[in-house]
Amino acid sequence: MWLSSLFWLAHCNPNSALLQFHGLGGKVKETIKKAAQTVCHSTKSIALTGAGISVESGIPDFRSPGGLWERFNPIEYSTIGAFQANPEKVWRMLQEVSHLLARARPNPAHTGLGRLQELGLLHTIITQNVDSLHQEGGATRVIEYHGNTRTLSCLWCKQRYKADELGGQIPPECSCGKILKPDVVFFGEPIPTRALQESYELVSTCRVLLIAGTSGEVAPANTIPEMAKKAGATIIEVNVEPTVLTEYVTDIFLQGKASEMMTKLVSEVESILVKN
Repeated sequence: MWLSSLFWLAHCNPNSALLQFHGLGGKVKETIKKAAQTVCHSTKSIALTGAGISVESGIPDFRSPGGLWERFNPIEYSTIGAFQANPEKVWRMLQEVSHLLARARPNPAHTGLGRLQELGLLHTIITQNVDSLHQEGGATRVIEYHGNTRTLSCLWCKQRYKADELGGQIPPECSCGKILKPDVVFFGEPIPTRALQESYELVSTCRVLLIAGTSGEVAPANTIPEMAKKAGATIIEVNVEPTVLTEYVTDIFLQGKASEMMTKLVSEVESILVKN
């Protein structure tokens, strides 16, 4: 369910203290500093990212006005049943997605998270995205909930290929003659068990959860913020607008574009490290 959306109602205390940045000079610096100090003092920090972090890289939210779902009905083009029934038809949509991803490049939000990993301050990134921009941005530990487009598999003979081995053939064919499916999670397919287990183990012991570019509506990733909160983690949220998470689980809210907020956050983190 790499682009599915289910609303989540959290059950944490809505009256918990919340530091917010709303775009006013002194408040910005205060909140960024608080977030940076929290990251620097954490013994294990995890990041959770979604589609919003890649919008500035040229990958639009497929559900937004003018997005992919206005032209391609998800039921007809993004279910595993649809692919099995008519893979050539589904590849008309996948071809457009492939072109979007091929043009995309990491933005400062991706490279900022990669920098935090390089500094030893971010253990793992859990992402709902399939664009591999975290890895291109320097991240080395990434859990991909919805898979990726770097590899493709044959549903019939189970052979697997690297995308760059196929020479751009559309639709790509297996040596058995069947059409290949990119290794992303379609509607009707489960999230990889290993990704779920590893993420739950990490989140249950993390001290900071840094949320960026996700509104907490897509299952099962939407369970992670509540799980981290119950484990005693501080929740730092970076989003353009308040979300369902903001009132119920977020401790520090940085409101703005992910690239801008992550640039400020990483800069402050580096400043703190130099002073210490």
